[in-house]
Amino acid sequence: MKRREFSLSVASAATAAALGLPVATPALAQARQFKEGKDYVKLGKPVATEAQAGKVEVIEFFWYSCPHCNTFEPSFEAWLKAAPKDLQVRRVPVAFNASFVPQQKLYYALEGMGKLPELHARVFRAVHVERQALNKDELIFDWIAKQGVDVAKFKEVYGSFTVANQVRKASQLQEAYQVEGVPSMGVAGRYYTDGTMAGNMQNVLQVVEYLAGVARKG
Repeated sequence: MKRREFSLSVASAATAAALGLPVATPALAQARQFKEGKDYVKLGKPVATEAQAGKVEVIEFFWYSCPHCNTFEPSFEAWLKAAPKDLQVRRVPVAFNASFVPQQKLYYALEGMGKLPELHARVFRAVHVERQALNKDELIFDWIAKQGVDVAKFKEVYGSFTVANQVRKASQLQEAYQVEGVPSMGVAGRYYTDGTMAGNMQNVLQVVEYLAGVARKG
């Protein structure tokens, strides 16, 4: 979803996953040459990354309430399992306005408690299948209580300085990459792509692998 309403062709990626069609692989990425300014943009000012030595950082910018992000999630998860081992991938929840912040805090609180592997996909399901808003503190706390999580501990982490600082850094990163819509991807602190530029999210994953290859060469 964009700051301005936009249309992403994520359905093709979801269909590919459902039909068992190939998810992006290094071979697929190398088979095409992608063009700067069309399939991706190069940032005017490089962004500092958290990648370890020898790794290429890849960021997925997302929003739990975005239907396109929800559709993309299964394909992204499948891609993660087959992605090149030198990619260091992380997710960053965005905030196009203040109403997004509770879900940013939800993500980082779950991460801080080690609950993301268990509950990340469940948040998407709660919002898009069960139609729970999860966009206010109390709605989030009520949902968390039903997931068997220690609510008191969750509230402590949710309201902590650590989470507040992570939210601040996420917003800074969002601005540095000039994120206009989600789902979208940042690569190596130098490149940005999304479904509008690449044509669909399946192509985005191929662009990401192509750009990671460019980044490896320096």
